[in-house]
Amino acid sequence: MLFKKTKLFVQKLRLTSSRIILLGFIIPIFLGTVLLCLPISSSSGISVGWLNALFTSTSAVCVTGLVVLDTGTDFSHFGQIVILLLIQIGGLGFMTFGVLIAVVMGKKIGLKERLLIQQSANSVTTQGVVRLSLSIFLISFIVETLGAIILSLRWANELGVERAIYYGIFHSVSAFNNAGFSLWSDSLSRYVGDPLINIVISCLFIIGGIGFTVILDLYRKRRWSDLSFHTKIVLITSGFLCMAGFLVIFVIELFNTKTFGTLSWGDRIWAGYFQGVVTRTAGFNSIDIGAMMPASQFFMIFLMFIGASSGSTGGGIKTTTFAVLMLSIIATVKGKADVQLLKKRIPQDIIFRSLAVMTISLCVVLAAAFLLTITEYSHHQDFLTLLFEATSAFGTVGMSMGITPELSSMGKCIIIVTMYIGRLGPLTLAFALAQRNVKQKYRYPEDKLLIG
Repeated sequence: MLFKKTKLFVQKLRLTSSRIILLGFIIPIFLGTVLLCLPISSSSGISVGWLNALFTSTSAVCVTGLVVLDTGTDFSHFGQIVILLLIQIGGLGFMTFGVLIAVVMGKKIGLKERLLIQQSANSVTTQGVVRLSLSIFLISFIVETLGAIILSLRWANELGVERAIYYGIFHSVSAFNNAGFSLWSDSLSRYVGDPLINIVISCLFIIGGIGFTVILDLYRKRRWSDLSFHTKIVLITSGFLCMAGFLVIFVIELFNTKTFGTLSWGDRIWAGYFQGVVTRTAGFNSIDIGAMMPASQFFMIFLMFIGASSGSTGGGIKTTTFAVLMLSIIATVKGKADVQLLKKRIPQDIIFRSLAVMTISLCVVLAAAFLLTITEYSHHQDFLTLLFEATSAFGTVGMSMGITPELSSMGKCIIIVTMYIGRLGPLTLAFALAQRNVKQKYRYPEDKLLIG
């Protein structure tokens, strides 16, 4: 009887797959908030407060990395483990864990569940989505374990074996899921010139940021000619953005005595590389973001807005969206009717979808920045700093110019909502809230309109 009533209630709510995904992130955020509010989660034994707990929980589930409290000092080991679990759940998605539990318990996964997994994992088809979910879990476990082992060995002499293992696991999970949470107050600034830390951490968030479908495609096919069109676009665009980020930040910061001034040339190269590639996905930093040149900060806003790739642990409008829009602009300027690349034609619906994602995302970021200029007026924060914060929250990057702990209560709420929208994806949220009606009984006649 109770089951039937529950089923009827769910049917009345008209829970589409987009709305289920929307609710699927709210539940762990709520549970995380409750756990982080407990005195046992605080290093001082005093509750951190519901708003700070909600902010931290949302940042962890949305794999952002923005913090109002110091993760390493303000939270106890229990609180840090809660944050780590929230990062893992948020990074892989609740549907991945749902599939794993269903398989272990021997439950059958029906068509509705497969459609939900398809949308949650950003898969093109429902075929093989269960296998994809299990592959996502396996890939994550292998990569995170390897990362944790290497980092633990690196920190063993410095921190001691037990602490090194703990720090290795935490930073490996945080990096692979593009969360950017660190147990050090200065993030990774103390390792600015350490080749091993720079390479391992960057490899973790780059692998997590290119998308699980790309990783599987690379593993199965390995030859460039055999790779899918999507994989090639992701690799080309990601490579271009990483190189551009390194070169631009390295060149600009060479003239900045506050960041590169005290570093050797070797450390400057590592700092430029790390800060150039980490900006699009994870929130780690090896130099002081607030001390960087305004030109570098503005360019980082551009990279954070693009973000990672579809089906990954990162946010932003995604590399494929950026690539489609750039190719569309080039095709329009050249007067071509079709958008083409690598001897493939991109469908019109993909172009319209990309335009919708970019437009909605831009509106979300600008709206968040606009509201922050109102709520943070008394703190006298300049617009670039607030725009940086809003873009970082939307792109689930987690970088900050140092204002996050100083945000007002309303400012924290704005960032919480922005992080949530950024993790869901603007189009998923729009589909979840809108009543979609794809059936059209008639079409209106076309007419001319002046553009530009």
